[in-house]
Amino acid sequence: MNSPFLTAQEAASQLGVKLPTLYSYVSRGLIRSEVTGNARRERLYSAEDVQHLKERQEQRRDPASAVAGALHWGAPVLESSLTLISDGKLYYRGYDAAILASQYTVEEVIGLLWGNDLRSQINSLNKPVSKAAGIQLVRIISQVRTYPLIEAFQIALLLAVSEDPSAYDLRPNAVRQSGGKILRILTAVSSGQVQEGNLARTLAMSWMPKQQEKATRLLNAALILLADHEFNVSSFTARCVASAGANPYEVVTAGLAALLGTKHGGTVNRVEALLGEIRTPANANRILSRRLKHGDNIPGFGHRLYAEGDPRARLLLELMENEMPRSRILALSSSVIQAAKALIGEEPTSDFVLAVLARLLNLSEGYGLGIFALGRTIGWMAHAIEQYQSDRIIRPRARYVGNMPHVD
Repeated sequence: MNSPFLTAQEAASQLGVKLPTLYSYVSRGLIRSEVTGNARRERLYSAEDVQHLKERQEQRRDPASAVAGALHWGAPVLESSLTLISDGKLYYRGYDAAILASQYTVEEVIGLLWGNDLRSQINSLNKPVSKAAGIQLVRIISQVRTYPLIEAFQIALLLAVSEDPSAYDLRPNAVRQSGGKILRILTAVSSGQVQEGNLARTLAMSWMPKQQEKATRLLNAALILLADHEFNVSSFTARCVASAGANPYEVVTAGLAALLGTKHGGTVNRVEALLGEIRTPANANRILSRRLKHGDNIPGFGHRLYAEGDPRARLLLELMENEMPRSRILALSSSVIQAAKALIGEEPTSDFVLAVLARLLNLSEGYGLGIFALGRTIGWMAHAIEQYQSDRIIRPRARYVGNMPHVD
């Protein structure tokens, strides 16, 4: 469904019902409708609502098939009050993520996702770092500095949790404090130093001190836009691990393992390699065409949840253009976007834009994925808090398709 709306006939046809039944669905609030601006004042019906209702009908007709398909971009399988993806937009607890990224700090959005309030204060993020904690962070940084960034994150968390018995307190407020500590650890590992204050500013001071204000605004927006994205692979993994009663450090470690996969966050690394291969705008069309001829895909383009393009990518590109309009990397990314759109008709995703952002900030290989991991840690912790409160283990059953038991 490329259009967000359907005519009455189209909606009724997709649902396999007559028009009066369609109108009854609208009156019951199951399908949203809008009056068009043409002379006939016809009504159009939400394609998304029609699709959701169709999925519910199919689930009732064939529950087994519906459940099997649910694990592959299918019908929802778990309830959550964190994130909504609707009509090409991303919302956190009802707030448009694009507005949050433009007008709020990442700490305020953490308060929203972890505590349902933009004004919530996470003490472990806002209080000064104690002398003991500072010494511990310096020691951890020195122990992991030779490893690639995501692996350094995982090792750092293993080292830190061994000295934090409070991590095993899974009550909501305690988990929020653990989450704050985890973000501080990952930020310290990323920046190579112990700093107090805003997370984005801490990173900017280390990564781009001469253009600190610009970098802070870009990183703040990126961390917010990448904080959560419903039940993606890493968030679902984190949620499953939390449902088993694992502590928050273990939840984030598991999320990082999933994020590294080449079909998930690892796509950012693939985009970085692609940009390194293209090098100049003049090479974009030739190299992308060659990839297609060889049967390779073009990483970082096309998202199944956003028919009109990834809104996170769109906003981050706009912000980068505003902050550093004369950058060579932005000229390169523009040529790649134009060539990809001409060749495959797809818009860039957040994975592509994170790789561009990492280059814009002159970061080492793997740091685009590191920004992704820092932002998504916020979401993993929000899912952990929600899952701990449900007190239910996620344990689906398998539909066995192997050999049946032998009867002698």
